[in-house]
Amino acid sequence: MRRDDSYMSTAAAYAEFAACEAHGVSPTYERLSLAVSRDADVLSLLGALPAIKRQPNLLFGVVRFLGGPVERSGAFHDFTLVNWPAIEAEMRTRATQTNEAGRCAVLLPVLAALPQPLALLEVGASAGLCLYPDRYSYRYGDRVVGSGEPLIECAASGLVPPADVPDVVWRAGLDLNPLDVTDSADVAWLDALIWPEHEHRRARLRAAADVAAAEPPLLVRGDLVDDLPALATQAPDGATLVVFHTSVLFYVSAARRKAFVDVVRGLPGHWIANESPGMLPYDALPKVPGEALYNVLALDGTPLAWTRPHGQGISWFA
Repeated sequence: MRRDDSYMSTAAAYAEFAACEAHGVSPTYERLSLAVSRDADVLSLLGALPAIKRQPNLLFGVVRFLGGPVERSGAFHDFTLVNWPAIEAEMRTRATQTNEAGRCAVLLPVLAALPQPLALLEVGASAGLCLYPDRYSYRYGDRVVGSGEPLIECAASGLVPPADVPDVVWRAGLDLNPLDVTDSADVAWLDALIWPEHEHRRARLRAAADVAAAEPPLLVRGDLVDDLPALATQAPDGATLVVFHTSVLFYVSAARRKAFVDVVRGLPGHWIANESPGMLPYDALPKVPGEALYNVLALDGTPLAWTRPHGQGISWFA
């Protein structure tokens, strides 16, 4: 079999996922990613997909969504080959819309410091679970903020936790394919995207989905450049508009990222970005605090902290 650049880059991407994202976080996905990086059959199937659709989280989530095994690489290999037409169809139509309410823990210190009340607008909102930072509670070390459910744990350094949760009077989300927490299939997809060992995140998803289902947010199907200004105009007068996003810009081309920055900077209010390094142009960043994967938390283009992808930690810049 001829191994072209696409094959090799996909293999490298799975090996990198194992080493940089799954290592120390999900032993199951670390083993599985390494196995796929060496699996000629699965790599060849993935090679027929667009590059953005070959990512490990999407493949593993779809296999789990379809009832397939991920604990043993041999069983995963067999299931994937036998069921590839169904897997491919799902991978082409779905996206890794991980809707981790835990990310509110790293957004909270910034949100609570802004002029209240707030009108929240999330770009790449998925089902909108991160639009309820005022309804959850948080533990930073021995300090608890808020009184709702779920309780979100966040390891924090260099940070004085806020005294209280923010006052949110409007919440809206923009997504190319918004999900509905009252739809069992949509919730099942969100569940499938949670990594196998992360039962605490699975319980958190259920609790956050209950919060959103009781008072559904305004979710609009649309593009982050073309449709953001119109949605922003719906924010009520007298509230501080806050446009925010987490781990979204990786899926956007460099040209569209630049166009988005131009649009969001032209809106009133504030802009919170929580993205992986390199997604936005920052002049300089401190040294990353460890070998794990980190995002950069920024307010109005100024970087403030390193954050862990699922909101499990925040390290404030000195």
